[in-house]
Amino acid sequence: MTRGGRLSWLHVPHPLVLLSGCILLAAAASYVLPAGEYDRRQDEVTGRQVVVAGTYHAVDQTPVTPFRAVVDLPRGMEDAGSVIFLVFLIGGAFTVVDETGTFKRGIGRLIKALHGRDLLVIPVVSLAFAMGGIVENMQEEIIALVPALLLLTRSMGFTPVVTVSMSLGAAMVGSAFSPINPFQVEIAQKVAGLPLLSGAGFRIVFLVLALALWIAATMRFAAATRGPARVVDAKEEEPLRRTDVVVLGLVAATFVFLVLGIMRWGWDFNELSAAFFIMGILAGAVGGLGVGGTTEAYVKGFRSMAYAALLIGFARAIYVVMQDGHIVDTIVHGLFTPLADMPVMASALGMVAAQAAIHVPVPSVSGQAVLTMPVLVPLSDLLGLSRQVTVLAYQYGAGLCDIITPTNGALMAILGLAGVRFEKWIRFSIPLYLGLVVLGAVSIAVGIGIGL
Repeated sequence: MTRGGRLSWLHVPHPLVLLSGCILLAAAASYVLPAGEYDRRQDEVTGRQVVVAGTYHAVDQTPVTPFRAVVDLPRGMEDAGSVIFLVFLIGGAFTVVDETGTFKRGIGRLIKALHGRDLLVIPVVSLAFAMGGIVENMQEEIIALVPALLLLTRSMGFTPVVTVSMSLGAAMVGSAFSPINPFQVEIAQKVAGLPLLSGAGFRIVFLVLALALWIAATMRFAAATRGPARVVDAKEEEPLRRTDVVVLGLVAATFVFLVLGIMRWGWDFNELSAAFFIMGILAGAVGGLGVGGTTEAYVKGFRSMAYAALLIGFARAIYVVMQDGHIVDTIVHGLFTPLADMPVMASALGMVAAQAAIHVPVPSVSGQAVLTMPVLVPLSDLLGLSRQVTVLAYQYGAGLCDIITPTNGALMAILGLAGVRFEKWIRFSIPLYLGLVVLGAVSIAVGIGIGL
């Protein structure tokens, strides 16, 4: 039983088994669901292929055989190649930083400074990662930080679930309620023909409430499940060196450049990979590792990221299978068509539920925006529903679903590296996820009420 007796029956197999089962399930669905697709066009505003509303049509059935589904595994790895390469290079770069001893000394000093006030580390770290989610939809970038975060939380007696919650969890909440996330709200607003940053003040209010709920629940769970704190060893008692300060400055500067690159210069995963690679090289040079030490640290980091990369590829293969079966657009059409006959409020909440359901087979929030928003915008205009509220429904439906969907490769990778079984995470996160969905529903009701 969990605390409170919730979800005690839940047991989920190993992540690779779970994702393999999802791949076979997607293949089976291609035999059952009718094949169909929307026409697509190049959108000059977003620079992406978007669907054309009202063009859904049946196509020849293309069922995916079990063997073909297995063939789609390497295709999933290929399709997620830029993300996987980013994970490898981030892992290598942060392993270089770790090999310099900067993290251990920094964490040791932090533990000593927070003696007796250890719970304060949760809101501080959570807000830092939430900011990453708010400004750049941070997820994969967190993977390489898991070992350092585990060192920090275990030193204070917290469980690995707390590690995931205050890092990835906080980032996902920040992403879903963000007023500026370029991969969610900005793309959705562009497709909907809304000014960027419109409704930002309204979103910020509910962002604050959502983060307060998540952080408070994480702190409560951490206090209830806390074990004995680890004694800091002599090496960690060492004061920070000048080189440590420079290395930490390099890390901070890299994230500043990432935000600027994404928001101003249109950076994608390849540019992010390059930035982290350069950071690792500079950190190795400053930290005194030399060419050989830096290279060995990179190789060590690559090895540590192999499992995470594999999970990301397996997760992406699910979408590849459904694309081959031509059933992704069928699912979108089937979920959104009934909303046209509902009252405005019910239709808006139905959009949240439909976006959540679609996010399982389409775990890319940006891909989901260009897939669903062109269909929903004409529908919302027909219903008299504000386009801004339609964007909110997309954000809360797709963004929050990241917290619990096994097709989110970053989530599965981080859980795997942290040693947290998926069902253990679900037991912790489901009540919070439902609470956040309710908060999103309140936001939508208020938005409709005030004519947002």
